[in-house]
Amino acid sequence: MYDVVVIGARCAGSPAAMLFARQGYRVLLLEKARFPQDTLSSHYIHQPGVALLEKWGLLDELRGAGCRPIDHQSFEAPGVRLDGFSLPVDGQRTTYAPRRFVLDPILARGAVASGVDFREGCAVHDLLYEDDRVVGVRYTTPSGTEATERGRLVVGADGMRSLVARKAGAQHVIEHPRMTCTYYSYWAGVPAHFELYERPGRWIGVIPTNDDLKLIMAYFPQSEFADVRTAVEPAFLEAVRTTAPELHERMSAGSREEQWYGTGHQENYFRKAYGPGWVLLGDAVHHKDSITARGITDAFIQARSLTEHIGDGLHDDAALNAALKRYENDLTDVFLNFYQGALNVAELKPEGQTEMLRSLVGHQELIDRYFSTLSGAISFDDFYNDQLLAVLDQS
Repeated sequence: MYDVVVIGARCAGSPAAMLFARQGYRVLLLEKARFPQDTLSSHYIHQPGVALLEKWGLLDELRGAGCRPIDHQSFEAPGVRLDGFSLPVDGQRTTYAPRRFVLDPILARGAVASGVDFREGCAVHDLLYEDDRVVGVRYTTPSGTEATERGRLVVGADGMRSLVARKAGAQHVIEHPRMTCTYYSYWAGVPAHFELYERPGRWIGVIPTNDDLKLIMAYFPQSEFADVRTAVEPAFLEAVRTTAPELHERMSAGSREEQWYGTGHQENYFRKAYGPGWVLLGDAVHHKDSITARGITDAFIQARSLTEHIGDGLHDDAALNAALKRYENDLTDVFLNFYQGALNVAELKPEGQTEMLRSLVGHQELIDRYFSTLSGAISFDDFYNDQLLAVLDQS
């Protein structure tokens, strides 16, 4: 019997399994894919996520995997351009946007090195119950045979369509409708840094990633998904041309190196986080529109939060229940502002904040602090300080 069984070995599951193992627990990590395998992602890791990779001893391996460091961000909306970068977190200011077939195996190797029993190609299809408490999982091995494993705590880090959430009956406690759809691919020969462009109804993102490629993403209103999905390339190129014409010229001189990727199924919710014998983590417990690229960073933060709250109390019923309650409270305390911020951006209506952003031009410290609210280096409340209010009064 294991102390912890973690389902899903990507950005939430592998770090959680690793941290539980470092606390001395016996941990099983099950993943239906076989790494390395790609997945839909915006790739970007904000400063708090980079700081955690350094703390966990995994950052050097990521740097050695050929992922270009990022230390400059620009944002353009109608009538305004900002250049700067977020403030550091725990000494880490440089960020990275690794391909997922690079990042996810690094995280899984970190778990294995910490003593986790990692099994790939294992598809979990049910939970085991005793007296209304989850006590394990039922899954199919790579050879196709049925198997079961028992654990004191089952962690569902199995994504937006979480089987654990479904089988445990975890309801949405906060929910909003889908707001955008997005398509992206990878370009070679396009000089670019971390660039964001916005106009009414469109959002374009450019992020340097592995192999000197640039991830270029376009966001459209959810109402346009049916049309965009039937003609992705012309819709994408027209969005770039009208939103970021200078970027469109750079793209025209480069070459698209991969197929189109995309989705119109970007859910916005918080789920009930835990119950007897189970807990949800990462996209399984909380998902928001990817337009602010917070998924990886938030998964890391949640893994730290869950494991720190539980500590050495896993086998004490009262202590475990109290720890899971604290973890659930943290989810809304830490991520609700980011959630609302993502929904605001996903409205694709930049005119609402354009006047405030224009007032930042010429005030580099405030520009960097604004970018810091997006990364999580400072809170929104800290950004709206006396210095900012004085600048707004003068504009």
